[in-house]
Amino acid sequence: MRFAIVYSLKDPAGVNIVERIRETGFLPQVPIINLKKETIYSDNLEKHLWIKNVDFVVFASKHRSEKGNPSLSLHAPGNWRGNDFGGKEGKVAPTSAFVLKYLFQQLNKNAQEAGLKDYQVTLEVTHHGPAIAKPCCFIELGSSEKQWPDKEAAKVIAKTIIGLQHYEKPNYKPAIGIGGPHYCPNFNKIQLNSEYAISHIIPEYSLPLTDSILKEALGKTEETINVAIIDWKGCGKSEERERVLEVIKRAGLEIKRTSEIEK
Repeated sequence: MRFAIVYSLKDPAGVNIVERIRETGFLPQVPIINLKKETIYSDNLEKHLWIKNVDFVVFASKHRSEKGNPSLSLHAPGNWRGNDFGGKEGKVAPTSAFVLKYLFQQLNKNAQEAGLKDYQVTLEVTHHGPAIAKPCCFIELGSSEKQWPDKEAAKVIAKTIIGLQHYEKPNYKPAIGIGGPHYCPNFNKIQLNSEYAISHIIPEYSLPLTDSILKEALGKTEETINVAIIDWKGCGKSEERERVLEVIKRAGLEIKRTSEIEK
């Protein structure tokens, strides 16, 4: 797979991750692009000379949360509604369910082998910018200033990104995820252990689900999606759940609940 790595010079975690990548003597033909502004506000990067000809873009980035728990996280960028943190309102970036699954499995494997017991490895739902037309994802080190300079954690992310050179298209069932909280405990298990590969995730806080939101999720996934996986208990009250079902049925998708999937 032809891919590029993008980070911001303003981002200490991104700089840390890229330094660990460079220490490995990583393949010189893989573009590593530094930005002067924050990645989430760097729209239209597909026009960049070194990104035009790649298949996928990986953003190496910091993660910040109120609790500040140590984490290694992975997600697609985009906004289901507002764009307070970059990108465009109601628009998400393209991504690949297969690549996300591969990276998440490798991130878990590499973290375990490195003995990073204090770090949670997790998916996040689709959120924040930038607006970009090239398939992509964010891999983030967090969730506070304490973790951003952690070289061992950065090495795990670096190893995961470098591993994309060995990626081969798998034979999973691509799906989108709907419902649940920001850190996706049920979708984490499915992405890690099941036959399904999840691309975009629409969380409970972005409901109500609409035809346009669902169309955006389907249209911005590289693989053809025939399945919607629902975190049923994470879809609000009964009226909200019924609305979710109606929208999915209109799109002609198969419906699976997270509780039904062996993981």
